[in-house]
Amino acid sequence: MMAMRRFTGAAIRACSSSSSSGYFARHLHASSGESKKIVGVFYKANEYASKNPNFLGCVENSLGIRNWLESQGHQYIVTDDKEGPDCELEKHIPDVHVLISTPFHPAYVTAERIKKAKNLQLLLTAGIGSDHIDLQAAAAAGLTVAEVTGSNVVSVAEDELMRILILMRNFVPGYNQVVNGEWNVAGIAYRAYDLEGKTIGTVGAGRIGKLLLQRLKPFGCNLLYHDRLQMEPELEKEIGANYVENLNEMLPKCDVVVLNMPLTEKTRGMFNKEMIAKMKKGVLIVNNARGAIMDRQAVVEAMESGQIGGYSGDVWDPQPAPKDHPWRYMPNQAMTPHISGTTMDAQIRYAAGTKDMLEKYFKGEDFPAQNYIVKDGVIAPQYM
Repeated sequence: MMAMRRFTGAAIRACSSSSSSGYFARHLHASSGESKKIVGVFYKANEYASKNPNFLGCVENSLGIRNWLESQGHQYIVTDDKEGPDCELEKHIPDVHVLISTPFHPAYVTAERIKKAKNLQLLLTAGIGSDHIDLQAAAAAGLTVAEVTGSNVVSVAEDELMRILILMRNFVPGYNQVVNGEWNVAGIAYRAYDLEGKTIGTVGAGRIGKLLLQRLKPFGCNLLYHDRLQMEPELEKEIGANYVENLNEMLPKCDVVVLNMPLTEKTRGMFNKEMIAKMKKGVLIVNNARGAIMDRQAVVEAMESGQIGGYSGDVWDPQPAPKDHPWRYMPNQAMTPHISGTTMDAQIRYAAGTKDMLEKYFKGEDFPAQNYIVKDGVIAPQYM
């Protein structure tokens, strides 16, 4: 989903001279001993919060950092209420210093909210993917945006592999037959195929894309990838994947297309009716990247016509998905809520990574370079 992050001269400075005074006013590390207001936005786990001690990424357990923060004199507000003018989050926007959110229950940080947040300095994503933040507005306001790079890449790559197999073997109808007391082998088998020998293409071959390709190699597939950066020849040979520079050339070759790129203004709605028409009829699509990369209605129509033979993913636009979201009711879909990157193992990693960045923030130290999405008015190139 994400390629290696490098801040280079090619990255665009979103901070204009007209906003420079606001930029330098906000770009401050926490002073020693200074109390900060930190707000975390997570989903509620309710009765599940106590069922696993590693369930850290929920309101109830608050990344496991409440005692640590409060022992140092900081205020820590946690909520799941993030939408609308009267929500709990909105009440804290004017005086929050640090806002933590996750891709699984994102707090949408708009330019309007950034304008209201006069004390805001740091936006942290507990996980990977910061497209819920208006990055241009954050850069212009002098905010730092960072995420826990690498924290759930294994989790997402494994989930993608599972979804490929679920679609390829037509698993969901078989499961539904068992639940409904039915038994109709033919109703499953006519759409079930082996993965061996199929052509799998990933659009994006950053950390997650590479891990997926590595996991697919033993299945004996023809592996293709399209990315803004080509892998080193040694790695390509090790994985057994072939680079296709032109996406339009790769798509018609693929039995399965997997999306592994960030959501940007360029990729928003990228897979529209015209792009989907370039794929093989009956193509299987796995999207654990971002829902808005797909044109919602184009997906529905292609599923109904059979142009897309199966669609699976855990990302929606918006999130949480409303009950009337049309993807819930498509034929041959294997959708879930946004779960791929929030396994218990991943939660341990992104909770620890968030705490590490907060510690560095309080001490005035830099974060690991790969964690920055916006730094010093510069947006990471993969989001440009």
